[in-house]
Amino acid sequence: QAQLVESGGGLVQAGGSLRLSCAASGLRFSINAMAWFRQAPGKDRDFVATISRSGGSTDYADFVTGRFTISRDNAKNTMYLQMNSLKPEDTAVYYCAARVWTYGSRRSDDYTYWGQGTQVTVSS
Repeated sequence: QAQLVESGGGLVQAGGSLRLSCAASGLRFSINAMAWFRQAPGKDRDFVATISRSGGSTDYADFVTGRFTISRDNAKNTMYLQMNSLKPEDTAVYYCAARVWTYGSRRSDDYTYWGQGTQVTVSS
């Protein structure tokens, strides 16, 4: 059974950094495009970043461009999100998602597999 498990969330001060990980099991990781989404309390789930199955193509939401970097290690079945220059408005639960396709998508409905999320809290 496919499973995605996020880790690396926590409490950090504004301007700080965190590195999220998403470990995949029970699926052929290398044929899945992957993505990060986030959801703040009372708000919709928002697209953050996506990466193609090879890792050669990435896409970012405007509000994270230049601060966050998505990457993957297909040998370790793991995806990462390096988050720098964090702001209080980045506070949310961060979810990883997978879909069996070459490229990712900004639409949450396009993803088949989801993790349970990891909380990121940025204090001012």
